[in-house]
Amino acid sequence: MNALVLTRMRATRPDDLPVEVVERKGKGHPDSICDALAEEVSRALIREYARHFGRPLHHNVDKALLCAGVAEPAFGAGEVIRPMRIYLAGRATMEMDGIRIPVPELAVESARAWLGSSLHALDPERHVEIEPLFRPGSPELRELFRRDGGRTPLANDTSVGVGFAPKSELEQVVLEVERQLTDPRTTVAHPEIGEDVKVMGVRRGDRIELTVACAFVGRHLSGLPDYVKAKELVEALVRETAGRLTRRPVTVVVNNADDVESGSVYLTVTGTSAEAGDDGQAGRGNRTTGLITPYRPMVIESAAGKNPVTHTGKLYSLAAEAVAADLVANVPGITEARCLLLSRIGLPVDAPAIAEVGVRTETGYRLHRLRGDVEQVLAKQLAALADLWRESV
Repeated sequence: MNALVLTRMRATRPDDLPVEVVERKGKGHPDSICDALAEEVSRALIREYARHFGRPLHHNVDKALLCAGVAEPAFGAGEVIRPMRIYLAGRATMEMDGIRIPVPELAVESARAWLGSSLHALDPERHVEIEPLFRPGSPELRELFRRDGGRTPLANDTSVGVGFAPKSELEQVVLEVERQLTDPRTTVAHPEIGEDVKVMGVRRGDRIELTVACAFVGRHLSGLPDYVKAKELVEALVRETAGRLTRRPVTVVVNNADDVESGSVYLTVTGTSAEAGDDGQAGRGNRTTGLITPYRPMVIESAAGKNPVTHTGKLYSLAAEAVAADLVANVPGITEARCLLLSRIGLPVDAPAIAEVGVRTETGYRLHRLRGDVEQVLAKQLAALADLWRESV
């Protein structure tokens, strides 16, 4: 593969640095909501396109903006005074061969379905207004989408994707802590815990500090003493989850801005700050790794809502992560991997302009002897992109 540049990783592993910082925004965070809804709209469109035409049509619905509402949370009660407003925007094929595709209706329907199934304390009919703002794509990009490059889709953008493996210990801890707190089994057992959770993990030397912001649902708490118990429960859940993944000492702080004595605490009606406290925007949250990792290579491309056929801003982020994970899991001698893929608009998506792969190996493994294995893994993961859209059907 002429595009492959194989290098040996020389930078220090995040686990070995004196300081490491990792962040994850939970699924109820306003930015995460925007990402999720953009992706849900794309999936709904793919299903509709496939139903009529047997394949996806051109679309990129990766723009979403959430404007917070107005709410009055209270213990044992609470009310949303003015609903949050969500704007869903992008480009999509709205008609083909005389068949109208109801893009706005599909967008609203899929968004309300996700909100209703993912945020247990939010009523998607009363607490949210959704405004769909979609237009057809440009003629040149629609035409490029139809070209198949010899049955291989052609990249509709010049984009960069990066991925790495394995995750550091802190990265695993932050990821699993948020997943534990927002897992439906947790919120069913403890409905006072909202899905708007943010975890900031810091490792200083051998010690881990976890700062957790967790929106609590007022109607499931009787008063301040109940709120304090709920915070203690969240802290215990965080410690338990972290303890399964690390032996390092762990410090946990929950809702550090609270002033319990004055009654100033993180209380909500819906379990998300989007009801009143914070706006959201697609692309500002977790990367495709599920994390925000400033000590790792990252790009500003957002995968959510981009079509999974030709948009390399999505495809190459997913493929780069898959390449790195595949190399570490299946190629003897490789202990760590990093992958960067660069597309060029108009080229087949399985033919990147540059594929830079960095590896860290066990002692005695020569780089040139690994090249064939790396090429094989890279080709396999790039070839798999052609069928990625089928996961949405």
